[in-house]
Amino acid sequence: MKTSVIILACFLGCAHIAQAQQTENPKMNQFVDLAGTIGKSQGTGALSYVHNWRVGRKRKIEAGVGARLTSAGGAKLIHTTAGPARLTRTFTTPFIIFFAGQKTENWDTLTVQRPFVNALNVTINLGYDFNSKLSAGFNIDLVGASFGRHSSSVFQSNGQTRTDPDSKPTVFNLLLTGDHDKGSLNSEFFLKYYLNQKWGVRAIYQFLFTEYTAGTVRQTAPDRTVIDRFRNKANNFGLGVAYRF
Repeated sequence: MKTSVIILACFLGCAHIAQAQQTENPKMNQFVDLAGTIGKSQGTGALSYVHNWRVGRKRKIEAGVGARLTSAGGAKLIHTTAGPARLTRTFTTPFIIFFAGQKTENWDTLTVQRPFVNALNVTINLGYDFNSKLSAGFNIDLVGASFGRHSSSVFQSNGQTRTDPDSKPTVFNLLLTGDHDKGSLNSEFFLKYYLNQKWGVRAIYQFLFTEYTAGTVRQTAPDRTVIDRFRNKANNFGLGVAYRF
């Protein structure tokens, strides 16, 4: 409860500062956003603060940073081997690793029975304003930390099944692209429509990583690497509401 109050106070503090700055500098677009998404056996809620600068000759391009708290929960979610990338992908070049094939023969699974992860991350944001009403954008978590529910899990490796009594969310989050990433990271593509000068609504496609670290079970890869991190990758859809300062 104390953690939630502190986080809410931080967001409100950022919002107060943003409102003062927006009056002084109209070249900025600052807002808070509340979003919800759903996917297969899971759902998320996210609260964000975003500080964008409008750039370009017509100032239609937006780029900036922000902070986001994403809470993700579900039931019996399958998490697969989280890396290292050399074991899970056919090539590991950062950024273009998205196009690499998957080495599923090196995957083990950790089915987390009652997953619930809270990921507090710094975000980077890009957008384009088509007109005063309609815009499109992309955002992604960069670095931060996670906390959440410990849960029992079912670990499966080489046809053998074991129970892990205390799997927990991976604490450290870091964007390194693809299977190089660490922890739980949220990213969105969206369309936003402003109802008036202050309020806007968003249609969202979300690509979400949530990661758990096993308590007692371990995967031993063919090269003898010992692995205790397992990741769920989700494609979710949802809506958001934004308030602009």
